[in-house]
Amino acid sequence: MKPKTTLILAVVFLALLAVVLFVDKKGAAPGGGPEEKLVQIASADVEKAALKGETETVTFRKNEKNEWLIAEPLEVPADSYAVSSLVDAFADLRIERVVEKENADLKKYGIPAREVSLWLKGQAQPVKILVGQENAIDKTFFAQKDGDPRVVLIPSSLKSSLEKKFFDFRRKDVFKFESADIGMIKLAAKDVRWEARKTEEEWFLESPLKALAKETKITSLLDSLSNLRAKEFAAEAKTGEELKKAGLDKPETSVSLSFPGTGKEVVFAFHKADDKTFVTASDSTKIIVPETDILGDLEKKADEYRENKVAAFNFWEASKVVIKKGGLALTVTKSTNDKWYFDAAQKEEADLTKVDAFVRKIEGLEATEYVDKPKSLAEFGLAPAQAEITITTKTAGDKPVEKSVTVLAGTADKDKKAMVKNIRLDYLFKVDGSFLDDFPKEAKDWKIPAPEPAPEKKRP
Repeated sequence: MKPKTTLILAVVFLALLAVVLFVDKKGAAPGGGPEEKLVQIASADVEKAALKGETETVTFRKNEKNEWLIAEPLEVPADSYAVSSLVDAFADLRIERVVEKENADLKKYGIPAREVSLWLKGQAQPVKILVGQENAIDKTFFAQKDGDPRVVLIPSSLKSSLEKKFFDFRRKDVFKFESADIGMIKLAAKDVRWEARKTEEEWFLESPLKALAKETKITSLLDSLSNLRAKEFAAEAKTGEELKKAGLDKPETSVSLSFPGTGKEVVFAFHKADDKTFVTASDSTKIIVPETDILGDLEKKADEYRENKVAAFNFWEASKVVIKKGGLALTVTKSTNDKWYFDAAQKEEADLTKVDAFVRKIEGLEATEYVDKPKSLAEFGLAPAQAEITITTKTAGDKPVEKSVTVLAGTADKDKKAMVKNIRLDYLFKVDGSFLDDFPKEAKDWKIPAPEPAPEKKRP
């Protein structure tokens, strides 16, 4: 490139840069920078707010607990996060750029397409922000604060809050409860009926079979009920006519939950019609169509909620293992250094890898079949048992909880299956019998192998 051409391009660049800087300076607020505020008030002091759109106005107010409610067009609980986001954003509203300082033609900017009003405690008149159309260049919004002659641009991030409607601001988890507070579940569906009860933090199926329930599945079911969110409010008041209209006068599925702490019982009712599932609860006035249809989970039979593990514990919490098999009686305990020892004085160390592997095997025992109400343990090789394993676990934390589980094991059959029994339970498990091969035959099998002697150096 010739020197003359380079010089011309440099001059053009500097001229353009000067124009940009001049326009930017002209458009900036006096004394302001990127952090100049159109509104700057404490959002905690806002006790009432309103969002006026093209088709509706939604008004919010705080109750005596300082929680947000929707006051208009219908008085219902609000989604506190959605309302707080709107109030916080407009209570501390940044100016992106001043477009005109005064005497602006507001229609040119679409002002006001929306209005946001904030009432402070003790003030009759609100702080009002008039919001216009979106700026096509950077997606910011034209706006003017009532009483301020300037037309400004406010952040594009406000778009989500500004476009929300009444339904978006509603609280939708209308049947909320704490799963830990439930003490009993009764479920009735077309082809399914079962009951489960919590006893000392464990869930047991009571009917149609008696068995330990898988806690994660019961908790998941309760969480699904508690977290039902409305995709649609089919009725604000569940009158007899509305219940009949939704098919909930004769629901196809119901779930009854008991709260032992209060003596309260809540019944959920479900009915599916065409492509919609309608739900209500005995302590709610609403009928909703939920975002997530959980009828599939409610139609699972009791067997699917049954705990299939022989001993439900976490292997890393094991603190003591006692084995009795034939003439072998072996005990190992875990020290605070996470090593296993044969003796209480913790002087003789056991092989960590072998002990952990055995504990993992017991933790992983799962039923391939069950024998409910066995008439005789001897019939299944469990009286006397071929082996007995007791594993003690201890949880971490300031208040550790210690528990023990004892498993009786029979011999493996020709199909390599073995019958085992958790002594706390009245039924038997048929499991993969390969774990029987992992039993130590004598104590030395779990001892740490002595290091091999170093080879002798050859003399020259």
